[in-house]
Amino acid sequence: MMVQHPSLSARRRAVRGLVAVAALGAACALLPGCGKSAADAAAAPPEPAPPVVQSGQLRFPSGHPQLALLGTVEARAAKDVAVDLPARLVWNEERTQRIYPAFAGRVTTIQADLGQSVKAGAPLALLASPDFGQAQADTAKAQAGQSLAQQSLKRQRELFEAGIIARKDLEQAEADAAGAQAEVARAAARTRLYGSASGVNQQLALSSGIGGVVVERNLNPGQEVRPDQSGPALFVVTDPTSLWVQIDARESDLSSLRPGDPITLQVPAYPGATFTGKVTATADAIDPGTRTIKVRGVVANADRRLKAEMLATARVQESRAGGVVVPASAIVLDGTQHVVYVRREAGVFEPRKVELAQEGPAEVIVASGLQPGDAVVNQNALLLSRQFQSMTEDAAAAKKATP
Repeated sequence: MMVQHPSLSARRRAVRGLVAVAALGAACALLPGCGKSAADAAAAPPEPAPPVVQSGQLRFPSGHPQLALLGTVEARAAKDVAVDLPARLVWNEERTQRIYPAFAGRVTTIQADLGQSVKAGAPLALLASPDFGQAQADTAKAQAGQSLAQQSLKRQRELFEAGIIARKDLEQAEADAAGAQAEVARAAARTRLYGSASGVNQQLALSSGIGGVVVERNLNPGQEVRPDQSGPALFVVTDPTSLWVQIDARESDLSSLRPGDPITLQVPAYPGATFTGKVTATADAIDPGTRTIKVRGVVANADRRLKAEMLATARVQESRAGGVVVPASAIVLDGTQHVVYVRREAGVFEPRKVELAQEGPAEVIVASGLQPGDAVVNQNALLLSRQFQSMTEDAAAAKKATP
């Protein structure tokens, strides 16, 4: 609801007050020492005539000082429009690794901390893990079994060549040797994936598979960890020179948010600065609650000024086939109806109801109610609206009170 201006009775009381002040000034002019003030008052310029409401228009007399406060701008056809969308910066998941324990164990040493740069394969922490020790022992047993199978195969081949055993016995020995070799390869590959493939030391290393920066550390010395425990990753390593942008877009924005389309980002932390990126993917489903669709982009961050979880505004250029564009400051809400004030001629302003196609923080697309070239008030439009409504109500009250 709009703020109401003083009623007719209040205006009349104000007029009576002005009359009293004028009478006091006249009396003062008759007293000694008051001549100078009366002369100054006589030399003051006369009060300008007030504006009037006529035929649904607010008319100001020529030269009224209030006209200098009512800036206007021409509505333009909506062809290329800059649209601002809410966005959030997150880690680039293509350059991020979350590290969990492969075996249960106890943390013995932490070798990396937050903000530390690490190389691919660098150990981040060491765990004392009996389960990993068991995997190492399985590898050692497989290697011993392979050695025994090779020796048995050698003897069986010599016996076969001497005609002592049948060919099927030699073939069985060859199969046993091949199976032992495969078991060694399997066990060694498993232990090599998480640490040393030789020896049994129960030392499990948590290593980074990529080079980057440690951005999360969620473990402490002596802590017991398990692969099935819930909670965050023990370490998060990422390359912060590239970040993802998650944009909440409307259905009408999808034509301008195709993979490869450019986007411009603005963040509150750096007023006036802009960062450029591009769209990489668009979701296939719309959120039924917010009626928005998730769009993902990527932005370069070589200087690392941008941080993950920053809120941002993504600006995209959209093409429109209809409607006009006006500044958001020109729109006034009258109850549930949007209104703009159009300057019909010098000093004459007319309220006009409009339908909005899209609202943005800087510009608004009007679907109906305006034409390209219409001069709309974009400075002090709300004050003009309140003045128009107050004068309209006073005029209606005065007409009703007239016998």
